[in-house]
Amino acid sequence: MKVSIIIPYHKGEAYLRDCLDSLAEQTYRDLEVIVVSDHAPQKDLECISEYKDLIPIKLYHLDDNKTGVAAARNMGLDVATGDYIYFLDSDDYLYENTIEELVNGALEKDDDIVYGKKKPTWFKRSIYFMRLQEQQEAQDQELESEENELEDPELMMEGDQNDSDKGEGYEILKQDKEYLDKLVKSEEYINEDELTEEERQLLKEARIRIAYRILVSKRKGVRNISVLNILFKRSFIEENRIRFPENLKYFSDTPFLMEALSKTERIKKKFTALYVKRKHNDAINFPSLSQIKDPNRFYEFIDAYYETEKRIPKNSDLMIRFEHKYITYYAKLYAPRLKRSKNDIWRKDNFIIMSKLVSGMNHEVIKSLRGYKRRIIKALIKQDINKSLRIVKMHLGYRKLKKILRSKKELGKFLYIHVFLKKPMMQNWILFESFFGKNYSDSPKYIYEYISANMPGKYKCIWIIDKKGTKIPFRHKKIKRFSLRYYYYLARCGYMVFNSRQPVWMVKREGNVFLQTWHGTPLKKLVFDIEDINSASPKYKQQVYKQSRAWDYLIAANAFSSETFKRCFMFDNTILETGYPRNDILHSPNKDQIAAIIKNRLNIPKDKKVILYAPTWRDDEFYDKGKYKFELKLDLDLMKQELGDEYVVLLRTHYFIADSIDVQHFKGFAYNVSKYDDISELYLISDILITDYSSVFFDYANLKRPMLFFTYDLEKYRDVLRGFYIDIEKEVPGPLLFTTEEVVDSIKNIDLIEQKYKSRYEEFYDRFCGWEDGQAAKKVVESVFRD
Repeated sequence: MKVSIIIPYHKGEAYLRDCLDSLAEQTYRDLEVIVVSDHAPQKDLECISEYKDLIPIKLYHLDDNKTGVAAARNMGLDVATGDYIYFLDSDDYLYENTIEELVNGALEKDDDIVYGKKKPTWFKRSIYFMRLQEQQEAQDQELESEENELEDPELMMEGDQNDSDKGEGYEILKQDKEYLDKLVKSEEYINEDELTEEERQLLKEARIRIAYRILVSKRKGVRNISVLNILFKRSFIEENRIRFPENLKYFSDTPFLMEALSKTERIKKKFTALYVKRKHNDAINFPSLSQIKDPNRFYEFIDAYYETEKRIPKNSDLMIRFEHKYITYYAKLYAPRLKRSKNDIWRKDNFIIMSKLVSGMNHEVIKSLRGYKRRIIKALIKQDINKSLRIVKMHLGYRKLKKILRSKKELGKFLYIHVFLKKPMMQNWILFESFFGKNYSDSPKYIYEYISANMPGKYKCIWIIDKKGTKIPFRHKKIKRFSLRYYYYLARCGYMVFNSRQPVWMVKREGNVFLQTWHGTPLKKLVFDIEDINSASPKYKQQVYKQSRAWDYLIAANAFSSETFKRCFMFDNTILETGYPRNDILHSPNKDQIAAIIKNRLNIPKDKKVILYAPTWRDDEFYDKGKYKFELKLDLDLMKQELGDEYVVLLRTHYFIADSIDVQHFKGFAYNVSKYDDISELYLISDILITDYSSVFFDYANLKRPMLFFTYDLEKYRDVLRGFYIDIEKEVPGPLLFTTEEVVDSIKNIDLIEQKYKSRYEEFYDRFCGWEDGQAAKKVVESVFRD
């Protein structure tokens, strides 16, 4: 039984390769792969020839007068010769047994439609399956759960609403529960041949209703009513002449699938057939269809309704479910626009369009509504915009009040938007923040001290500091992050000096000046230079793009950083090529005296040399956003035994790392200085730096002291998690070490290490430290803080 796999393709060669690789590894081999080029770049299409020996693949091209997924799929249907049809998006991929599972399901009862399970991801294929392998035991449990996810029919009832306001046709859902009970018992424990005719009919009806529930009602919104991971019998499609509406760009799946569902009762689920739906992590440069911001999307959304209405019976169960989706859309998404949108079209022309659509729905659907949905839909049908606005305002106000009562942050954001932003902005107020308010440090510290020493009384300086007892010189004001005063000063300060990203919801006021100092020369790829996001924030690129639009100035420590920042942040405002103010202290004529004071403050023996170990975090090891795990790989017992007579070790983890390293057992040898405010001061007292992929070594190089690189997970970090801007094996000014034994040996022979890497160190210093002269803070202030 041949399966024709139809793949529309527009752009994204890396995505297509992942897609085709997954087909090349399918356990089911009787395939026909049809790639339809939607005016794709010829260069991208060249890769298809590489797969001709692996899978039976054919390339077709849309005519010049046609474009879009619908047209590409229709062409695929016209040329397909398989017994079954399967639609696959070029940016998605499959488990190796997906097609085999679907075909086996179809052959059991000669079904017209067999549907599987979709699993969303932000990752490319290699990373996805690597993670799958690492978590195989947990994943097996999850798959077992998915196989039986209908075991508790109450889960299908969606939400914790009262019966009076279910929102998707409560009576239908109650019937679903009864069918689901029967289906689960029959599917799991009973041979269908042993059932009576009445029981078989009940089982058949239950399968249909479950398919409607899973493929339509449970789908979030209309655009997720999708043909993906569904095997269609080709003779069924052709006999009913089902095709995609080519006038629809975003919603063409919906009419096709709804029509197919309405014209057959031979439907089966096969949740062991898994399809990986890959989300695009770069919605700016490479958006998926769902991420495209198109003002015409609303009108196509309306057209999709009428196109679907033409294809399925008017008062059918399927149409009732479909109508409920549009009611939910209006109540949850459209109605708030009546109040929030500045464009009057949502209260006029579009409001009337929506009213006419809902007015034509089944009256029983409208009568079944309760609560807010009933009130807002009735006002819509009457085209009463004033009443609609009153209902929406009360509804949104009540929801906002509940949020505010539950969360102090919500109260702060409410006051920020509705009260504080309406107050005058103060041009002589400067708001400083370093590492999200965790300490008084980094370039903001040195910019602040230069301003305070050289422009006394000119500016009011406010520091965001969460740590109690932090000592800050000169006259200033301290505020706690996310306190009410935080929102107040965030709204009113004329200048911002941050070294990390500001909140996504922050509003850039007219006349406000934002100085982004950033926090290091990058070794690890950043933002739009990263192919895949592995961190706790999969929307990292979209968030950083939005945040960086507010930056007026961005500091670069060297020419490499200047070029990299422009590209990776897509930054076109002013780059300050001054070096880092935080490194001024490393060029201070008094640095030896400063080091002696710091060493004394930390109670470090004067007769001991200091090793600073400053590792970074691992993107894929986290508890939550901004809270990363860290497991110490250095064997401190061995280091103390071999080096304790001559050295002490300072442990300084990245500010993202949530784990606290306990060094009580190594008192007098190991010191945890992760909470010490200023790492630049720790550089001054250190004789040797040990790091991995942290940017600290770019700064430490200003001192021309020896460095060791403890890169025990180099291959994974470089090739999977991030990728590097420089060739770490050839360019860093020190050896790459993979065990504690190697680290100990290198420290014992540090003079030989220095000699061996002397030439490379000089080249590295010239490239990355050439701009640093101890005057960076002065240069930045003179460039930014002008009358």
